[in-house]
Amino acid sequence: MKAFVLDRYAKQGALRPADIPPPDLHDDEVLVAVHAAGVNLLDAKIRSGEFKLILPYKLPLVLGHDVAGVVVKVGSRVQQFKPGDEVYARPDDFRIGAFAELIAVKESSLAAKPRGLTMEEAASIPLVGLTAWQALVEKAQLQKGQKVFIQAGSGGVGTFAIQLAKHLGATVATTTSAGNASLVKSLGADVVIDYKTQNFEDVLRDYDVVLHSQDGQALAKSLRVLKKGGRLISISGPPDPEFGKDIRAPGFVRLVMRLLSAGTRRRARKLGIGYSFLFMRAHGGQLQEITRLIEAGAIRPVIDKVFPFNATNEALAYVEAGRAKGKVVVKVV
Repeated sequence: MKAFVLDRYAKQGALRPADIPPPDLHDDEVLVAVHAAGVNLLDAKIRSGEFKLILPYKLPLVLGHDVAGVVVKVGSRVQQFKPGDEVYARPDDFRIGAFAELIAVKESSLAAKPRGLTMEEAASIPLVGLTAWQALVEKAQLQKGQKVFIQAGSGGVGTFAIQLAKHLGATVATTTSAGNASLVKSLGADVVIDYKTQNFEDVLRDYDVVLHSQDGQALAKSLRVLKKGGRLISISGPPDPEFGKDIRAPGFVRLVMRLLSAGTRRRARKLGIGYSFLFMRAHGGQLQEITRLIEAGAIRPVIDKVFPFNATNEALAYVEAGRAKGKVVVKVV
């Protein structure tokens, strides 16, 4: 099968187009013919070697964390899916590989593709949808009437998280450029801050939840816009000891995480704020909940650009440049 392969870690390095054997199919997995694959900053970070301690992959490796396609074969223990089913998923860590013609996905991580969506639209959803769900529903337990600040509202996670937060009944603030203000407002943002001309710390007060995705400077400011008892959930770091425990990281990696997050956790404690790091995980059940919201019209996919499969490297560079509005997708079939 055709695939794009990472041979060695390198910043701005290119993936190699190659013909490789199809993936082995485990008893609890489903073999999916890839029609479209979402492209995420996580792919660029893994390619650059930034996650070697957290995700010690063996190279060569096929990247790709979002897939939509058609089932072609199922493992002996699979019960929910059959050949011909249209599905989508965020494959599990160490079983990624959507930048290819075929991928094996655990049954527990797979869901039926939302009715009414194209394959490209479906492929744009899983990683950002599960990130938003696990941050706002699972960790923050966001309630109706609460206030949430979602950074980078026009990005992949932001465009989804704004819609989910509005569905949950929250008041939503976000940052974006003036040119993207109408987009985030159309998704449900109540307070829109132009990050080029405004300091969000001067505008926001007494927020219940912050979904943080930016740098350390924004993290420090975000702690100050939360009220006592508020929650800051970061998807950009620093990782905390609880995360190290969850992934059963080696002792020295847990120590590194503890040291990296020590200052942030200390400042949060002084302010009476909860801090946690989120590295989203595959979850077919949560994806089914997201499917229901999409089919009910509560959430819509936001796609910036669709690249042909042979332009996968160009798609990755486009995402890494940080200017995409919503998601970037590679059309495989």
